Amino acid sequence: MTRLQADADPARWVAVTGSLGLRGRRHRKAAIRMLLGHGSRMIGGQGRGSGLLAWTISQAAPLLMRRADGKLLAWVWKDEPDLLVVTAQVHQITPQLRAARAVRPMEYDDTEPFRGAYLGMGERLVIDAPAGAGTPPFAEYTWDTGAHFVTVTAVGGDRERFRTVLGSVDELARTVRIVDDLRVAETPGVLRLGPA
Repeated sequence: MTRLQADADPARWVAVTGSLGLRGRRHRKAAIRMLLGHGSRMIGGQGRGSGLLAWTISQAAPLLMRRADGKLLAWVWKDEPDLLVVTAQVHQITPQLRAARAVRPMEYDDTEPFRGAYLGMGERLVIDAPAGAGTPPFAEYTWDTGAHFVTVTAVGGDRERFRTVLGSVDELARTVRIVDDLRVAETPGVLRLGPA
């Protein structure tokens, strides 16, 4: 089974993945409210996320991520959870996924090389001043392993301060890796291989 791991600095990041119940609740709610506010502005709303909706999603998010079974990881900025949300995802490559990536808008062509500690050379795209007023600043890191796309996406809540935390996002993105479990016929257990 293919899944993701990363080494997030606990002094800077609060993991949303696996934080059930009260643990991490305030951070989850603030981050989700920020994302809902951006979504509201993009469709012409006032840009305020509903508190009740944010609370409901914050309660369901860890369970949904647990069901993703390691294919999705998420963190929020510890000191100010509505400033930055980072997610990491792994997708099996299909012809449809390659085609969808090929027809993205022209702004997505402005990538730069980015080396991960485990995944090797990938690419980074930073859009810190999107054209639309309601569109949040974001950075996307992508690696093509041949069989999978690994994508790390950081969404900011403040255009002016997004670049100030981008170095920490770079550090986190460099630690993302794929791990696999292999069943060995001779033993009932699971052989866990570290990243190559």
